[in-house]
Amino acid sequence: MRNFEKMSPVELRELIRQQEITGPTAGMAKGYTQANLVILKKEHAFDFLLFCQRNPKPCPLLDVTEPGSFIPGKISEGADIRKDIPKYRIYKDGVYTEEVTDITDYWEDDMVGFLLGCSFTFETPLLESGIPVRHIEENCNVPMYKTNIQCDKAGIFDGPTVVSMRPMSHEDAIRAIQITSRFPAVHGAPIHIGDPSQIGIEDISKPDFGDAVTIKEGEIPVFWACGVTPQAVAMESKPSIMITHAPGCMFISDLKDEKLSVL
Repeated sequence: MRNFEKMSPVELRELIRQQEITGPTAGMAKGYTQANLVILKKEHAFDFLLFCQRNPKPCPLLDVTEPGSFIPGKISEGADIRKDIPKYRIYKDGVYTEEVTDITDYWEDDMVGFLLGCSFTFETPLLESGIPVRHIEENCNVPMYKTNIQCDKAGIFDGPTVVSMRPMSHEDAIRAIQITSRFPAVHGAPIHIGDPSQIGIEDISKPDFGDAVTIKEGEIPVFWACGVTPQAVAMESKPSIMITHAPGCMFISDLKDEKLSVL
């Protein structure tokens, strides 16, 4: 049994490229930043860049590739965003069409890749502070939900904020706010705590993406803005093609988490 937590980003990306890892990456390469992915044609790239600027909580930018380049050189060495994510989702005209493990055949010479901060990054400092992370404990994907919190529109892009949820005790929730506030580049502090219905979630046991997790007696749900937001936005905005990571299946960068801490 391989210890993915202690493996380097380069080793893990190679296993992903060989399709030996095809599932969620939570808990892998402890101490290294993970990233969400959005790929668009150049004609939509400026609108999406503006969308990220206007919506930094769900879409905190870590890197943007040159048009036609599949190499995220700012945050990794020798990586290829066409092959180095366990699973990708393809959206055509706003419709989710398929999930694949390699997008080489879909790549076009005018495509631009956007790498966005991921909340998996701040899970290491949560765990190091003794705060349990339920989806890691239960070996499943983090639960994610569409909300009634609308993003600020930019060009063609508009739609709802998606959140990830981690159940915690009241005491741990307070500490989690303090810890995650130090990481604005990977969503920062929670955007909602407590009653899910206040942000438009009708049934917390039925996430829109990812897996349901156990919420124990005395715990409250804590919600962070999530990098799956662009996938919900794609469904509403309907660009001709958008390629994203599959929820929970992230790009593992060479960037150390501590580099993103503001304190």
